[in-house]
Amino acid sequence: MTDLTNPIYNDETAAREHLEAIRWVDGVSCPLCGGLDRVKALGGTSMGDGWYHCGDCRRKFTVRTGTIYERSHIPLYKWVLATHLMSASKKGMSAHQLHRMLGITYKSAWFMAMRIREAMRPLNSSEPMGGSGKVVEADETYIGGKETNKHVSKRKRGNLGGKGKEVAFALVERGGKVRSFHVADVTGKTLRPILVTQISRDTTLITDEAGQYRNVGKEFADHQKVNHGIDEYVRGEAHTNTVEGYFSILKRSINGTYHHVSSEHLKRYLGEFDFRYNTRASLNIDDNMRAIEAIKGAEGKRLTYRRTNQA
Repeated sequence: MTDLTNPIYNDETAAREHLEAIRWVDGVSCPLCGGLDRVKALGGTSMGDGWYHCGDCRRKFTVRTGTIYERSHIPLYKWVLATHLMSASKKGMSAHQLHRMLGITYKSAWFMAMRIREAMRPLNSSEPMGGSGKVVEADETYIGGKETNKHVSKRKRGNLGGKGKEVAFALVERGGKVRSFHVADVTGKTLRPILVTQISRDTTLITDEAGQYRNVGKEFADHQKVNHGIDEYVRGEAHTNTVEGYFSILKRSINGTYHHVSSEHLKRYLGEFDFRYNTRASLNIDDNMRAIEAIKGAEGKRLTYRRTNQA
Protein backbone atom coordinates (compact mmCIF):
# COMPACT_ATOMS: atom_id res chain seq x y z
CA MET A 1 0.00 0.00 0.00
CA THR A 2 1.26 3.47 -0.88
CA ASP A 3 1.85 5.95 1.93
CA LEU A 4 1.20 9.38 0.43
CA THR A 5 2.45 11.00 3.65
CA ASN A 6 5.94 9.77 2.78
CA PRO A 7 8.32 12.80 2.75
CA ILE A 8 9.38 12.01 -0.84
CA TYR A 9 5.97 13.33 -1.93
CA ASN A 10 6.10 16.63 -0.02
CA ASP A 11 9.72 17.44 0.85
CA GLU A 12 12.30 18.54 -1.73
CA THR A 13 15.34 17.14 0.07
CA ALA A 14 13.71 13.76 0.62
CA ALA A 15 12.62 13.62 -3.02
CA ARG A 16 16.11 14.52 -4.25
CA GLU A 17 17.74 11.88 -2.05
CA HIS A 18 15.15 9.34 -3.28
CA LEU A 19 16.03 10.06 -6.91
CA GLU A 20 19.77 9.95 -6.17
CA ALA A 21 19.42 6.55 -4.50
CA ILE A 22 17.59 5.20 -7.56
CA ARG A 23 19.91 6.72 -10.16
CA TRP A 24 23.28 6.32 -8.46
CA VAL A 25 23.16 2.92 -6.78
CA ASP A 26 26.95 2.50 -6.94
CA GLY A 27 27.84 6.09 -6.09
CA VAL A 28 27.43 9.43 -7.80
CA SER A 29 28.67 9.50 -11.40
CA CYS A 30 28.86 12.45 -13.77
CA PRO A 31 26.00 12.33 -16.30
CA LEU A 32 27.98 14.66 -18.58
CA CYS A 33 31.18 12.65 -19.06
CA GLY A 34 30.63 9.46 -17.06
CA GLY A 35 33.32 10.27 -14.51
CA LEU A 36 33.06 8.49 -11.17
CA ASP A 37 36.28 8.86 -9.16
CA ARG A 38 36.62 12.65 -9.15
CA VAL A 39 33.06 13.66 -8.27
CA LYS A 40 32.47 15.60 -5.09
CA ALA A 41 29.51 17.35 -3.50
CA LEU A 42 29.52 21.14 -3.53
CA GLY A 43 28.91 22.88 -0.23
CA GLY A 44 27.80 26.39 0.59
CA THR A 45 24.50 28.18 0.49
CA SER A 46 24.97 29.89 -2.88
CA MET A 47 24.54 26.72 -4.93
CA GLY A 48 21.96 24.99 -2.75
CA ASP A 49 21.73 21.31 -1.91
CA GLY A 50 22.22 18.54 -4.42
CA TRP A 51 24.97 20.06 -6.58
CA TYR A 52 28.07 18.07 -7.56
CA HIS A 53 31.29 18.91 -9.36
CA CYS A 54 33.13 16.55 -11.71
CA GLY A 55 36.91 16.88 -11.67
CA ASP A 56 37.22 15.18 -15.06
CA CYS A 57 35.08 17.50 -17.17
CA ARG A 58 35.04 20.36 -14.62
CA ARG A 59 31.30 20.82 -14.86
CA LYS A 60 28.55 20.96 -12.25
CA PHE A 61 25.45 18.81 -12.22
CA THR A 62 22.51 17.58 -10.13
CA VAL A 63 20.33 14.48 -10.20
CA ARG A 64 18.10 16.34 -12.68
CA THR A 65 20.88 16.60 -15.28
CA GLY A 66 20.34 14.41 -18.32
CA THR A 67 16.80 13.41 -17.34
CA ILE A 68 13.26 14.54 -18.10
CA TYR A 69 13.49 16.75 -14.98
CA GLU A 70 16.34 18.89 -16.33
CA ARG A 71 15.65 22.64 -16.51
CA SER A 72 12.22 22.15 -14.93
CA HIS A 73 11.13 24.66 -12.30
CA ILE A 74 8.63 22.22 -10.80
CA PRO A 75 9.81 20.85 -7.42
CA LEU A 76 11.18 17.31 -7.50
CA TYR A 77 8.69 16.06 -4.92
CA LYS A 78 5.86 16.97 -7.31
CA TRP A 79 7.62 15.07 -10.08
CA VAL A 80 7.94 12.03 -7.81
CA LEU A 81 4.27 12.21 -6.80
CA ALA A 82 3.10 12.67 -10.41
CA THR A 83 5.19 9.68 -11.50
CA HIS A 84 3.66 7.54 -8.76
CA LEU A 85 0.11 8.62 -9.58
CA MET A 86 0.51 7.87 -13.28
CA SER A 87 2.20 4.55 -12.53
CA ALA A 88 -0.47 3.44 -10.07
CA SER A 89 -3.54 4.49 -12.08
CA LYS A 90 -4.56 1.51 -14.22
CA LYS A 91 -6.54 3.64 -16.63
CA GLY A 92 -4.21 6.61 -16.57
CA MET A 93 -4.48 10.08 -15.12
CA SER A 94 -5.39 13.18 -17.09
CA ALA A 95 -3.35 16.37 -17.08
CA HIS A 96 -6.35 18.19 -15.58
CA GLN A 97 -6.33 15.78 -12.64
CA LEU A 98 -2.59 16.31 -12.11
CA HIS A 99 -3.14 20.07 -12.37
CA ARG A 100 -5.71 19.94 -9.56
CA MET A 101 -3.83 17.51 -7.31
CA LEU A 102 -0.35 19.04 -7.64
CA GLY A 103 -1.40 22.69 -7.60
CA ILE A 104 0.35 23.56 -10.87
CA THR A 105 -0.99 25.04 -14.08
CA TYR A 106 -2.70 22.83 -16.62
CA LYS A 107 0.00 23.68 -19.17
CA SER A 108 2.72 22.49 -16.77
CA ALA A 109 0.74 19.37 -15.85
CA TRP A 110 0.29 18.45 -19.53
CA PHE A 111 3.99 18.87 -20.28
CA MET A 112 4.90 16.97 -17.11
CA ALA A 113 2.61 14.08 -18.06
CA MET A 114 4.13 13.90 -21.54
CA ARG A 115 7.63 13.78 -20.08
CA ILE A 116 6.67 10.98 -17.69
CA ARG A 117 5.12 9.03 -20.57
CA GLU A 118 8.39 9.44 -22.44
CA ALA A 119 10.22 8.00 -19.42
CA MET A 120 7.83 5.04 -19.44
CA ARG A 121 8.45 4.31 -23.11
CA PRO A 122 11.07 1.57 -23.44
CA LEU A 123 14.09 1.97 -25.63
CA ASN A 124 14.06 -0.20 -28.72
CA SER A 125 14.47 -3.78 -27.53
CA SER A 126 16.65 -6.07 -29.59
CA GLU A 127 15.38 -9.18 -27.81
CA PRO A 128 12.49 -10.77 -29.73
CA MET A 129 9.25 -11.79 -28.09
CA GLY A 130 8.13 -15.39 -27.81
CA GLY A 131 10.30 -18.39 -28.57
CA SER A 132 9.92 -22.14 -28.73
CA GLY A 133 6.72 -23.28 -27.05
CA LYS A 134 5.48 -19.71 -26.53
CA VAL A 135 2.46 -17.92 -27.98
CA VAL A 136 2.22 -14.33 -29.23
CA GLU A 137 -1.12 -12.76 -30.16
CA ALA A 138 -1.30 -9.96 -32.74
CA ASP A 139 -4.19 -7.62 -33.43
CA GLU A 140 -5.02 -4.05 -34.32
CA THR A 141 -7.56 -1.50 -33.15
CA TYR A 142 -8.71 1.91 -34.32
CA ILE A 143 -8.50 5.05 -32.20
CA GLY A 144 -10.98 7.81 -32.96
CA GLY A 145 -14.56 8.85 -32.40
CA LYS A 146 -17.57 7.76 -34.41
CA GLU A 147 -18.62 10.06 -37.21
CA THR A 148 -22.19 10.01 -35.89
CA ASN A 149 -20.99 11.54 -32.61
CA LYS A 150 -19.37 14.52 -34.35
CA HIS A 151 -21.01 17.81 -35.18
CA VAL A 152 -22.59 17.74 -38.62
CA SER A 153 -20.10 20.32 -39.88
CA LYS A 154 -17.15 18.09 -38.90
CA ARG A 155 -18.41 14.80 -40.30
CA LYS A 156 -16.64 13.36 -43.33
CA ARG A 157 -18.70 11.31 -45.71
CA GLY A 158 -17.31 7.86 -46.32
CA ASN A 159 -15.47 7.61 -42.98
CA LEU A 160 -16.83 4.22 -41.97
CA GLY A 161 -15.15 1.65 -39.74
CA GLY A 162 -11.46 2.46 -39.39
CA LYS A 163 -11.29 5.04 -42.15
CA GLY A 164 -10.13 8.41 -40.87
CA LYS A 165 -8.91 6.94 -37.55
CA GLU A 166 -5.49 6.19 -36.09
CA VAL A 167 -4.33 2.58 -35.96
CA ALA A 168 -2.73 0.91 -32.92
CA PHE A 169 -1.10 -2.48 -33.53
CA ALA A 170 -0.14 -4.68 -30.57
CA LEU A 171 1.78 -7.88 -29.90
CA VAL A 172 1.10 -9.66 -26.61
CA GLU A 173 3.05 -12.66 -25.36
CA ARG A 174 0.84 -14.83 -23.18
CA GLY A 175 2.03 -14.56 -19.61
CA GLY A 176 4.60 -12.00 -20.76
CA LYS A 177 4.78 -8.48 -22.12
CA VAL A 178 3.15 -6.31 -24.74
CA ARG A 179 4.62 -4.10 -27.46
CA SER A 180 2.29 -1.73 -29.28
CA PHE A 181 2.87 0.52 -32.25
CA HIS A 182 1.18 3.45 -33.94
CA VAL A 183 1.04 2.42 -37.60
CA ALA A 184 -0.15 4.12 -40.75
CA ASP A 185 -2.33 1.23 -41.94
CA VAL A 186 -2.91 -2.50 -41.46
CA THR A 187 -1.56 -3.80 -44.75
CA GLY A 188 0.81 -6.75 -44.85
CA LYS A 189 3.54 -4.44 -46.16
CA THR A 190 3.29 -2.31 -43.01
CA LEU A 191 2.84 -5.05 -40.41
CA ARG A 192 5.29 -7.69 -41.69
CA PRO A 193 8.49 -5.75 -40.72
CA ILE A 194 7.13 -5.36 -37.18
CA LEU A 195 6.13 -9.00 -36.84
CA VAL A 196 9.38 -10.51 -38.14
CA THR A 197 11.65 -8.18 -36.15
CA GLN A 198 9.73 -8.25 -32.87
CA ILE A 199 8.79 -11.94 -32.68
CA SER A 200 11.08 -14.99 -32.69
CA ARG A 201 10.46 -17.22 -35.72
CA ASP A 202 9.95 -20.35 -33.58
CA THR A 203 6.89 -18.78 -31.93
CA THR A 204 3.25 -19.73 -32.37
CA LEU A 205 1.51 -16.67 -33.82
CA ILE A 206 -2.22 -16.27 -33.26
CA THR A 207 -4.30 -13.71 -35.16
CA ASP A 208 -7.74 -13.33 -36.64
CA GLU A 209 -8.52 -14.19 -40.26
CA ALA A 210 -7.49 -10.78 -41.64
CA GLY A 211 -5.63 -11.00 -44.93
CA GLN A 212 -2.57 -9.04 -43.80
CA TYR A 213 -1.48 -11.98 -41.62
CA ARG A 214 -1.94 -14.71 -44.22
CA ASN A 215 1.51 -14.69 -45.82
CA VAL A 216 3.64 -13.53 -42.90
CA GLY A 217 2.10 -16.19 -40.67
CA LYS A 218 3.91 -18.83 -42.73
CA GLU A 219 7.26 -17.46 -41.49
CA PHE A 220 6.61 -18.65 -37.93
CA ALA A 221 6.62 -22.09 -36.36
CA ASP A 222 2.84 -22.13 -36.33
CA HIS A 223 0.10 -19.69 -37.27
CA GLN A 224 -3.34 -20.24 -35.81
CA LYS A 225 -6.32 -18.10 -36.73
CA VAL A 226 -9.77 -17.51 -35.27
CA ASN A 227 -12.60 -16.50 -37.57
CA HIS A 228 -14.51 -13.67 -35.94
CA GLY A 229 -16.68 -13.44 -39.04
CA ILE A 230 -18.51 -16.62 -38.07
CA ASP A 231 -18.53 -15.74 -34.36
CA GLU A 232 -15.56 -17.96 -33.57
CA TYR A 233 -13.57 -16.44 -30.74
CA VAL A 234 -12.00 -19.43 -28.99
CA ARG A 235 -10.91 -22.74 -30.48
CA GLY A 236 -8.85 -24.67 -27.98
CA GLU A 237 -5.76 -22.53 -27.34
CA ALA A 238 -6.43 -20.37 -30.38
CA HIS A 239 -7.84 -16.98 -29.40
CA THR A 240 -6.89 -13.31 -29.32
CA ASN A 241 -8.57 -12.55 -25.99
CA THR A 242 -5.31 -11.49 -24.35
CA VAL A 243 -4.49 -8.72 -26.81
CA GLU A 244 -8.14 -7.68 -26.96
CA GLY A 245 -8.12 -7.38 -23.16
CA TYR A 246 -5.17 -5.01 -23.46
CA PHE A 247 -7.04 -2.95 -26.06
CA SER A 248 -10.13 -2.80 -23.82
CA ILE A 249 -8.15 -1.04 -21.07
CA LEU A 250 -6.55 1.31 -23.60
CA LYS A 251 -9.83 2.33 -25.22
CA ARG A 252 -11.75 2.68 -21.96
CA SER A 253 -9.01 4.96 -20.70
CA ILE A 254 -9.09 7.12 -23.82
CA ASN A 255 -12.89 7.33 -23.67
CA GLY A 256 -13.19 7.91 -19.93
CA THR A 257 -9.96 9.63 -18.85
CA TYR A 258 -8.31 11.40 -21.78
CA HIS A 259 -11.31 11.81 -24.13
CA HIS A 260 -8.99 12.78 -26.98
CA VAL A 261 -5.52 11.66 -28.05
CA SER A 262 -3.78 13.37 -30.95
CA SER A 263 -2.00 11.34 -33.62
CA GLU A 264 1.23 13.17 -32.79
CA HIS A 265 1.30 11.86 -29.21
CA LEU A 266 -0.47 8.50 -29.58
CA LYS A 267 2.87 6.67 -29.44
CA ARG A 268 3.51 8.08 -25.95
CA TYR A 269 0.10 7.02 -24.67
CA LEU A 270 0.72 3.54 -26.07
CA GLY A 271 4.09 3.52 -24.31
CA GLU A 272 2.37 4.44 -21.04
CA PHE A 273 -0.11 1.56 -21.28
CA ASP A 274 2.61 -0.86 -22.39
CA PHE A 275 4.63 0.13 -19.35
CA ARG A 276 1.82 -0.48 -16.86
CA TYR A 277 0.89 -3.79 -18.52
CA ASN A 278 4.51 -4.96 -18.51
CA THR A 279 4.86 -4.09 -14.80
CA ARG A 280 1.45 -5.40 -13.72
CA ALA A 281 0.62 -6.91 -10.34
CA SER A 282 0.41 -10.46 -11.71
CA LEU A 283 4.16 -10.20 -12.39
CA ASN A 284 4.65 -9.44 -8.65
CA ILE A 285 5.28 -5.72 -9.22
CA ASP A 286 3.50 -3.28 -6.91
CA ASP A 287 2.81 0.44 -7.36
CA ASN A 288 6.01 1.56 -5.63
CA MET A 289 8.19 -0.77 -7.70
CA ARG A 290 6.44 0.39 -10.87
CA ALA A 291 7.06 4.05 -10.03
CA ILE A 292 10.75 3.32 -9.41
CA GLU A 293 11.00 1.68 -12.83
CA ALA A 294 9.45 4.79 -14.39
CA ILE A 295 11.98 7.00 -12.60
CA LYS A 296 14.82 4.83 -13.90
CA GLY A 297 13.49 5.37 -17.41
CA ALA A 298 13.77 9.15 -17.00
CA GLU A 299 17.55 9.05 -17.42
CA GLY A 300 18.92 9.87 -20.85
CA LYS A 301 15.65 11.28 -22.14
CA ARG A 302 14.68 14.85 -22.83
CA LEU A 303 11.38 16.00 -24.29
CA THR A 304 11.52 19.54 -25.58
CA TYR A 305 9.37 21.45 -28.02
CA ARG A 306 10.37 24.09 -30.52
CA ARG A 307 9.68 27.67 -29.56
CA THR A 308 7.18 29.60 -31.65
CA ASN A 309 9.98 31.72 -33.17
CA GLN A 310 11.93 28.66 -34.38
CA ALA A 311 11.48 27.01 -37.77
